Amino acid sequence: MNFAGTINVQDRLLTNNRHKDGEIKNMLPGVHITPCFLDPEAGIWVLYGRFEPGTILPKHFHTGTVHFYTTAGSWSYVEYPDDVQTEGSYLYEPAGSIHTFQTQEGSEGFMVVHGANVNFADDGSLINIQDTGWIEETLHAVAKATGQKMPRYIRPGGPAKMTDQ
Repeated sequence: MNFAGTINVQDRLLTNNRHKDGEIKNMLPGVHITPCFLDPEAGIWVLYGRFEPGTILPKHFHTGTVHFYTTAGSWSYVEYPDDVQTEGSYLYEPAGSIHTFQTQEGSEGFMVVHGANVNFADDGSLINIQDTGWIEETLHAVAKATGQKMPRYIRPGGPAKMTDQ
């Protein structure tokens, strides 16, 4: 078998750079997001996040796995205060994890998420379901509402459609 030929023809590599392409400031209060890869069909979202000091996100349940690599600052989960993630930390979260993100000093990191976050209010009621489609729609809505330039990102595939359309 000869694999010398190119199987998937591309004229350029699919790449982006958060320093050049930018971020959406305050996608959520104190949360600045650079989308890298958003695949609503497969339910995969890859983001670079910057979290301002004092940021606390809602308690959430992960329907799929999460990989989070911390590149600056520190953060922890309210439920695991002794397991502080610092620059250089890699965290794997299995599906079914439930926790509340917090950062005292601010932090930054790169995340690969499969599935959705089911977000809850302090009283346990449902806030929303944050999946790839929600993230993509929210990033575009915040960019438009605030006059920010939407960073480019990789979005494979497309919406399902009939072949005769």
